[in-house]
This record gives sequence, structure tokens and C-alpha cells, in this order.
Amino acid sequence: MEDIIFDLAQTSVREINQYLHHNLALTHNNVDDVETLQCNVSTDIANIATNIKIINPDGAHNLAVGLNAPVDVEIIGHTGYYAASMNKLANVTITGNAGAGVAENMMSGRVHVKGFASVSAGASAHGGILIIDGNAGLRCGISLKGADIVVSGNVGSFSAFMAQAGRIVICGDAGEALGDSLYETVIYVRGNIKSLGADAQIEPMSEADYQAVGELLDKAGFSYKPKEFKRVASAKQLYHWNADAQQEY
Repeated sequence: MEDIIFDLAQTSVREINQYLHHNLALTHNNVDDVETLQCNVSTDIANIATNIKIINPDGAHNLAVGLNAPVDVEIIGHTGYYAASMNKLANVTITGNAGAGVAENMMSGRVHVKGFASVSAGASAHGGILIIDGNAGLRCGISLKGADIVVSGNVGSFSAFMAQAGRIVICGDAGEALGDSLYETVIYVRGNIKSLGADAQIEPMSEADYQAVGELLDKAGFSYKPKEFKRVASAKQLYHWNADAQQEY
């Protein structure tokens, strides 16, 4: 089975997402032979492929959003806002940098950014795994709800703000206010932490933590040593309002 190739120099994002949302999901696993599609998604050809490539993205927004089929999508180049957001089941690879909100609200599957990820990477993601080979910007994993995020480089300030569930592995350094107002998400940091946010604290690593970090690093394909990481979790002082605290925590 050949790849289907969409060229954004000739095809609109709307047409590509129409194919990915409807044709692909409705006809998955019903066709044995697929032609390579270059530009006209309305052409009446076999409507399913295991591998899909998107070329010449040139920073386009909303690429490969809302996927709901177990397919491999490779975006060759840089993407704009919300690439691979609301992903379910798909394996999306971005061989470039990603704009704001990559893998935002992801439900399952795998999103791999082979460059830099801008602000709010993995925001509100419920499941699956987001892998970032480079650095991530501000608010990485904000309001995380159960997904795993593994960043080979650094993360910006206010990462994991109000993160509720899931795990974040940071192989580089973390900016200011890491884990501010953290709930049940656990953060593992290999490098330096500029500052912790309200109610976040460094805790001892257990054998279960070392095992979890090792498994996540293996999934991401990174070779760092779990013993080099420290654990950041919630002190759980913000779970209930304390009128006597006078806003001091």
C-alpha cells in the first residue's frame, strides 16, 4: 500500500481535514490498494491509507486535528497553531517546529514533534503521549488531564499550571513557577528548576518513579538515565480553601 501525499502548496487545509475526518475514518480497512494522491482530494480513488504525508505545510494552522483512526500521519515541515489537537488513535509526526497548542486536548495516540514546540503544548490532553525532541515554550502541559508528555529539552515558565492528572518528563531545565496549583500530575525534571509554583514541591524518587521515567524515556526514544531525575508533585495545600491563609501559601 502506497502513501497518500497531500501537498499544501496545491490543496487547502480544509480539503485535507475533510479527507482525514470523513473519508479516512469511514472507509478504514475496507480497501486493499491505494493510489498516491497529490492535490485533488475529491478524486474518486481508494479513500484509505495506512500512511499519510503532508508536505509544504508552511506554518499552516489546524493541521491533522480531530483524527479518529489508527493511521500514521507525517507532516514534513513547520506547523502553526493546534496541530494534531484532539487526536484520537492516530500517530502524528511533525518533522519540524510546532506552533501554539500542539496536541491540545489529545485523547489517545501519539504525537511526536521533532523540533521546537511553542506555548501550551499538550494543553488539557486527556490521554496518549506527546514527545518533543527540542524545547517547549511557556505553559507546557497546562491543565493536563491524563496524558504523558516527554520533552528532551527545556520547558518555559508556568508549565504544568493546574495540571490535574498524567505525567511530564522534562529532560532539560524548567522555567519559573513549575507546577503552579498542581493537582495529581507528577513532573520529573532532570535539569534545573528556576522556581516552583504555588503548592508544588520536590519529593523523593521511589523505585516506581524510576521505573515510570524509564518506560516513558523508552517510549520517546531518549537515552537519559532515570536516576538523574527528581520528582515534583503537589503538596496538596490548595485542595481546599483556607480563609486564614490570607493568600499566602
